[in-house]
Amino acid sequence: MIRRAGLLLLLVTTILLAGSCSKKTASLNLLVWEGYADPSFVRAFEEQNHCKVSASYMGSSDELTTKLRGGSAGIYDVISPSSDVATAIAVAGLAAPLDLSKLPAYNQLSPQLTSLPLVRVKGQVFGVPFMWGPDPIIYDTTVFPQPPDSWNVFWDPKYRGKISVWDDLSTVYMAAQVLGLDKPEPSQLYNLTDEQLEAVKKKLLELKPNVRKMWSTGGELTNLFQNHEVVAAMGWPLMTNQLRKINFPVGETIPKENTTGWIDHLMITAGSENKDLAAKFLEYMIEAETQKKVTDVTGYTPANPQAAQFMTADQVKSLHLDDVDNYQKHIYFWQNVPRRAKYNEIWNEVKAAQ
Repeated sequence: MIRRAGLLLLLVTTILLAGSCSKKTASLNLLVWEGYADPSFVRAFEEQNHCKVSASYMGSSDELTTKLRGGSAGIYDVISPSSDVATAIAVAGLAAPLDLSKLPAYNQLSPQLTSLPLVRVKGQVFGVPFMWGPDPIIYDTTVFPQPPDSWNVFWDPKYRGKISVWDDLSTVYMAAQVLGLDKPEPSQLYNLTDEQLEAVKKKLLELKPNVRKMWSTGGELTNLFQNHEVVAAMGWPLMTNQLRKINFPVGETIPKENTTGWIDHLMITAGSENKDLAAKFLEYMIEAETQKKVTDVTGYTPANPQAAQFMTADQVKSLHLDDVDNYQKHIYFWQNVPRRAKYNEIWNEVKAAQ
């Protein structure tokens, strides 16, 4: 009898431990931009929710949509689409509608961002604004004591083999800006005609001798600067931040032509089997204190203005939280590109040209 009782106790203990282990090892899988799953802010969420956050990083918006349409929507729970593909992902049913009552911090987010129609479909909201920022010129200050004032510097023959551009449609937009195709209406960048795209292609082919490499990840561009392989590039504030942390002489500027930029959203995939945990993650990531921590890693501007209360005056100023309206006038936020396939065709022809 005692032995049976002992066996019963062992069985109960084993079941309880198994339940505890499965709870502790619940996993949340992310497909996000670099910098959005740093341990400095993710670890606290894992501890609070007894789970493991695993992240894969994407190099472009097209990579994200290709993976989702290829059947990966069930592999990942949370994604971070930018404003150029967020609408298409929502319309295609690849993301789940959000219950905003589970996201109290949503009401703290910038009305300038939440009022945009990007992630609203048929009265439902499919994403939360998370971070935003520009695609600036990043440059080596030992080569450029003064900030370059135009994208045209990329075409200067003296920088042959010393320039890097992003392997992304943002480089197409940049060349279109150099050609003045954003005048008088910046949104024209996302609706270029065949003739305009041919002119952009010609301009980019002229740039190729100066391009050391087209980068696809932030770490790749950071290494190009560190190794003194490039002196200027189109990049993200993330790379500027990374280079400053290692005391590399780096500068960042928006030139006179202005630049494009992005509003990154967090979405829960339609195929996620962890939607409740994913909703908790979204809430955690848009809370003011977490937003400040994300900004520390990325250098991006937070969607929650209340993050400013955790920052120094210098940080508030450097993130333009003290003058958001004026700063955003210099950034043409990515929009849905109706002829995206044609843009990609032109871009692929540029890359393939010798």
